Amino acid sequence: MPRMHASTQPATDAVPAAAAAWSLLGARPNKVFAMHIGYRARAAQKGRTPEAPGYFMKPATSLSTGGEVVVPAGTEIFGFEGEIAIVIGSHARAVGEADAWAHVASITAANDLGVFDLRWVDKGSNIRSKGGDGMTPIGPALLDARRLDPRAIEVRTWLDGELVQHDSTSTLIFSLPQIVSDLSQLVTLEPGDVILTGTPADASTFSPGQTVEVEVSAMTIDGERVSTGRLASTVRVGEQVLPPYSAQPKPTPEQWADASGRPIDEFQAPAEPVLDDELRGQLSRVALATLSSALRKRGLNNVSIDGLRSTQPGKRLVGVARTLRYVPNREDLFASHGGGYNAQKRLFDSLRPGEVVVIEARGDNRSGTLGDILALRARHLGAAGIVTDGGVRDLDVVTEIGVPTYHAGGHPAVLGRLHVPWSFDETIACGGATVQPGDIIVGDGDGVLVIPPALVRELVEECLRTEAEEEWIARQVEAGHPVDGLFPMDAEWRARFEAETTGREGS
Repeated sequence: MPRMHASTQPATDAVPAAAAAWSLLGARPNKVFAMHIGYRARAAQKGRTPEAPGYFMKPATSLSTGGEVVVPAGTEIFGFEGEIAIVIGSHARAVGEADAWAHVASITAANDLGVFDLRWVDKGSNIRSKGGDGMTPIGPALLDARRLDPRAIEVRTWLDGELVQHDSTSTLIFSLPQIVSDLSQLVTLEPGDVILTGTPADASTFSPGQTVEVEVSAMTIDGERVSTGRLASTVRVGEQVLPPYSAQPKPTPEQWADASGRPIDEFQAPAEPVLDDELRGQLSRVALATLSSALRKRGLNNVSIDGLRSTQPGKRLVGVARTLRYVPNREDLFASHGGGYNAQKRLFDSLRPGEVVVIEARGDNRSGTLGDILALRARHLGAAGIVTDGGVRDLDVVTEIGVPTYHAGGHPAVLGRLHVPWSFDETIACGGATVQPGDIIVGDGDGVLVIPPALVRELVEECLRTEAEEEWIARQVEAGHPVDGLFPMDAEWRARFEAETTGREGS
């Protein structure tokens, strides 16, 4: 069958990763194509089946033979898509399906990597999200297409050794020969050109420190089992900061869901809070001790965040919880999650008026968990307060900024001494209490309480009644009555209370 022109040599001045891929191919490809949706299971997962093949193009410099891919600072949504790659062996223009496979030199494994938080500006081109250097690993070996049945080639993908994708060309919506034929109708395919033929279901995201491996295998027409071997790729967030005129990362819930294949509601901010202005005002008047007693009546004894002090003594804290979790510092994890636009910065940038940042720092106050810059950001966005069971850096300045901040003490050390900002808007532990996004946080000189939002309205109504009773009792004590029988009220005192308050209400 026709082969690639042996005289075509890879350029020697290319980036090393691309040069290695071109050397594997024996030529610098003029074009790299990628399918949008190829497999039936992937179409079902996406909820749409294409009526014709669809493609986008990737730069030849995006090719590599695997290894580490370095992405810009601030990016965080890294997607993998294990695929079968076709390598063209001879010129093909307007060829039919029956003749198309004769123009294929080989097939190999590929990983269509993506930085999905840059995808918003691509308008379908995928040039930023999938066109960067090293974003198209191929290899590690080429399989001779002449020995393969294009209807019986398998692809597998592993994430940290766990099989996450497995499919075969028998389930393609459009066969490999149809893909080659279709592209050749308008574009001349040339030796060395690469076509990624789509990913199976369950493509997802991976993180720095994780390894994705892709293997393509098949039984040859003469009965031999052949394999490309495993193509391994990792990702590292680099130091390159995109200039302000370039598209900046936007890690939206939509892109997280698209990249991971998980429901969008897993990545969306909590629903609008139940805490309206009236309820907020009522909570501001009810004593924390009264709220605590009412919670205890309902069997909720473990709802206090303990051991903290406030930067604003005497100032009431009322708001809706947004949660932030730190894990103990480990150098490799801090390198992958501590820098750039990390979970801590993303949370503070997404705050809405009336919200309270609640931080899990495992009760370790030997470093700061936030400082003056984040406190300023919280104040600018209208946050109601901050609660951390760790330390606060720049404590005097944070106090001056004025956002009520409950903390376990001041400390001059930076976050990275002890903590890695890991995740936000999930269930955490803070000061011995479990806190979920959307919980109601109330704090004063007695401490901080966590109130389940489903209970807050009935709880406040009960507490207002209780405090009305206690105010009446206090007036009786001031008038000289003994507390015996009055606190708590016996039947006689109860009748007097109801008579007086009923009369007052009716007047």
